[in-house]
Amino acid sequence: MNNTQSVEPLFKSIELGNLKLSNRIVMAPMTRQFSPDGVPGANVAAYYRRRAENGVGLIVTEGTVINHPDASNQANVPFFYSEAALNGWANVVSEVHAAGGKIIPQIWHMGAKGQVNDYSEAEMADIVQAFAQAAAEAKRLGFDGIELHGAHGYLIDQFFWEKTNQRTDRYGGSMLARTRFAVEIIEACRQAVGPEFPIVLRLSQWKSTEYTAKLAETPELLEQFLAQLVDAGVDIFHCSTRRFWEPEFEGSELNFAGWTKKLTGKPTITVGSVGLDGDFTSLFTEGKGANQVGVDELIQKIEREEFDLVAIGRALLADPEWAAKIRDGRTDELVPFTAEALKTLH
Repeated sequence: MNNTQSVEPLFKSIELGNLKLSNRIVMAPMTRQFSPDGVPGANVAAYYRRRAENGVGLIVTEGTVINHPDASNQANVPFFYSEAALNGWANVVSEVHAAGGKIIPQIWHMGAKGQVNDYSEAEMADIVQAFAQAAAEAKRLGFDGIELHGAHGYLIDQFFWEKTNQRTDRYGGSMLARTRFAVEIIEACRQAVGPEFPIVLRLSQWKSTEYTAKLAETPELLEQFLAQLVDAGVDIFHCSTRRFWEPEFEGSELNFAGWTKKLTGKPTITVGSVGLDGDFTSLFTEGKGANQVGVDELIQKIEREEFDLVAIGRALLADPEWAAKIRDGRTDELVPFTAEALKTLH
């Protein structure tokens, strides 16, 4: 079997409600800080278009900031409000669609520096509406859906996690109570975009400060947790892990995306060091980066329908032609994920 045949499952089209994709490859959201004053320019549009031209089925943008004063503490992260920023995003959408791709914005609030106890219910209501407004703007601009960032210790996830949510009101306490804020955001976004517009929710058990953390220690608890989010209106779950090949619970080979699909029946996206031969954080901790590798194990999991889509992060950041090279069997041409490669991001 040649390489083109072996990767065929990765390049099968799929329909997930109104989201019709040419293949299973997703560009994972990656913060780049290339948008001065929060405005994505022509260079940002060209960056996303290159990935669409080279075979990425669905692009999830870098995290974009909702209209709330504390939503970001980083410079040059793109806004998802203001006329200038939204006009910039309209151009991004136009360029990606012209290249035959699909694109959704990841909308986020980076969250509190510690615990979420200091947010008043009035401020939380403002944040909910800011998310809903961003969702409405995404639909108006012609995006193909939205992704809400509920992972990695950002605001929504801070409400999910017991260590950062010590509230004693209706937004804290039990695991299900800690989903209430997310449920309100999802419901408000659903109301803003209508019943057919795709809503993706990115989740992670791990936190940037604690890689072994789990929101739900067992499949039974995970099922209860996810059920609230499904009922609120999530269409697709984007299940973030550090290494996609690692099982989520003992006694099963299913990863986080596999368990989430099994428990909810909803489509899932897997992510985590896809296409890399090691943990990408070694680039930053040891300066060595990671080599690009094949995707045999990934293909096997797709064929078993453990999950539906595959998000590629650092491998695609280093090499905009990653998808096309994998499709065409040009794996010897893949660009390694190294500090040198990142100096010439394009």
